[in-house]
Amino acid sequence: MLRLDAELNKDIIAELKKPLGKLYPDFEDAIDEIKSSEFLISVGDATFANLTKYELYPNIGIIDNLIQRKNHAHEFIHADNILKADNPAGCITDDLWETIGHALELSNSGECYVIEVAGEEDLAVLPCILMANPETTILYGQPNEGLVLLNVSDLKDKAQMLIDGFIKE
Repeated sequence: MLRLDAELNKDIIAELKKPLGKLYPDFEDAIDEIKSSEFLISVGDATFANLTKYELYPNIGIIDNLIQRKNHAHEFIHADNILKADNPAGCITDDLWETIGHALELSNSGECYVIEVAGEEDLAVLPCILMANPETTILYGQPNEGLVLLNVSDLKDKAQMLIDGFIKE
């Protein structure tokens, strides 16, 4: 398991608070770019809810049933394929890595897969960047700022640098 420590990982935490891709204050402004994505991963409940509101379905959606630490129940998840992973806040567990890898393998069939995380999914963006194909687009919410859209090919080195700074347990 990889863990962030508030004292030991101050620089990494500060870096993670910045958008890793292009920030869209309004979700609607990103729709054309989302629709043109070859392979789409969404991380976060608000992002997943916004996608499904516009009848856009990611290849993989990662949720934890929380929006800004408040419970959120999805009225409708457009996926028959729901995988589960355990991942406490501030961590990236082996279970999360393995579940993302499994979802990436399975999603080649063209079906939507949802990973429901018990704990917190915030840091799932990093293993997604490292494991997904370079053509992949990842979406996640930047709290109180908007939607972040990133292209995996642009961030593999940065994601690895951030991961390398985590504490291994």
